[in-house]
Amino acid sequence: MFSLSQFPLMFEKNAIAPYMSPETLDCHHGRHLATYIKNLNELIDGTKYADMPLDDIIKTSVTDSNATKIFNNAAQVFNHDFFFHCIKPNGGGDVPNEIVAAFDGANAFFDAFKSASGGVFGSGWSWLVHDGNTLKILTTANADTPIAHGMHPVLSLDVWEHAYYLDYQNRRADFIDAFLSHMVNWDFVRENLDQIIK
Repeated sequence: MFSLSQFPLMFEKNAIAPYMSPETLDCHHGRHLATYIKNLNELIDGTKYADMPLDDIIKTSVTDSNATKIFNNAAQVFNHDFFFHCIKPNGGGDVPNEIVAAFDGANAFFDAFKSASGGVFGSGWSWLVHDGNTLKILTTANADTPIAHGMHPVLSLDVWEHAYYLDYQNRRADFIDAFLSHMVNWDFVRENLDQIIK
C-alpha cells in the first residue's frame, strides 16, 4: 500500500527568522502538514486510492463525490510540500525572465501577486501557474490546487492563517511582502519553469 511520510524541511527551523519563526514552522510543518498526512493515509487505506501516487489521488478524487475528505487532505499535502519548497533562507533576488516578460516587469508581477494573495477571502492559496502557454496568477480556496485542474504550479503562497498568524497576527500584507522580499526560492521556481517550458 502507498503510504506517505512527513516531508523534511529543506532548511533549519530558525533559518528564515524573523520572516517566519521556528514556532510557526513547528505549528505549520510539524503539526498541520503532519495531520494532513496522517489523515490521508487513514482515509485511503483499503480504497482504490491506496496504491495511487499523490498526484493521481488528487486528480481522481477531485471528481469523486464520495472522496471529498481524501481530496482535501491529499491536496493539502501536495500544496504544503510545494509551498515549503518555495521557501529558502536568504530568499528573494532576481525574478526569472519568463515571469518578467509575462507581467511586463518584476514589479508588476510583485504587485499582481500581492493583490491576489491579499484578496483571498478566508483560507486559501495564491499561485503562479503555467496554464496552456500562459503564466498567470490565480488563487484557490481552502484545499483546492492547480494540479486538480490541469495547470502546472510554479510558485505558491499559503495564506491560511496558520501560515502567518503567530508572526504577523492580522497583518497578512506584511507576511506577503516578507515572502516575496526575503523567502522565495527562485531556484525552485527556475526548476519548475525549466520542466514546463521546453
